[in-house]
Amino acid sequence: MSITLKPLRRSAFFISDRTGITAEKLGHSLLKQFENLSFTENTLPYLDTLEKASAVVTKINQSAIIDGARPLVFSTLVNLEIQSILKSANALHLDCFNIFIKPLERELGTHSSLTVGLSHRADDVADYHQRIESVNYSLAHDDGISVKDSHRADIILVGVSRSGKTPTCLYLALQYGIRAANYPFIPEDFNSMLLPKLEKVVHIYFSTTN
Repeated sequence: MSITLKPLRRSAFFISDRTGITAEKLGHSLLKQFENLSFTENTLPYLDTLEKASAVVTKINQSAIIDGARPLVFSTLVNLEIQSILKSANALHLDCFNIFIKPLERELGTHSSLTVGLSHRADDVADYHQRIESVNYSLAHDDGISVKDSHRADIILVGVSRSGKTPTCLYLALQYGIRAANYPFIPEDFNSMLLPKLEKVVHIYFSTTN
């Protein structure tokens, strides 16, 4: 059986009537399984009017012409009218809700609520604010800028310059809501073999290497 070669770069759209986080995360997880291809990714949140839907259809169709291949559309939309307009676009449509909702409805013997934003309720909002607070903390305590409230840190990374402290701290803050600070080694620290500014929080700091 012959396999028709497709373009090595494809456009992918993550579309939602809310934040787009669900469609984006699921889409990313699936696309990572195709390591030999490259994807131009577009996240389009808050698609909540017919006018916005029509504009997105135009954008998707333009991408199809430019790429020479239809884009991939991962969506989490509740409004049936908006869904209908979106599906008129020249794309492979992957409805991240209906793929799972319909089998679940059959198995559970009941209809889903199909409520916009239900996957991001109060508990998710609290988690979101925790992550934002952690990111702000990490930025305020980057590269030893401030150590006055280092006792509030969940973890402190110490290491020489260019050993990945800052991106690691921001990753921990954004992904897990961890208040991560970092502190750089300077020549004087090697002479004394002490970190006097961090001696009260020695139990929460870890070293990095490059």
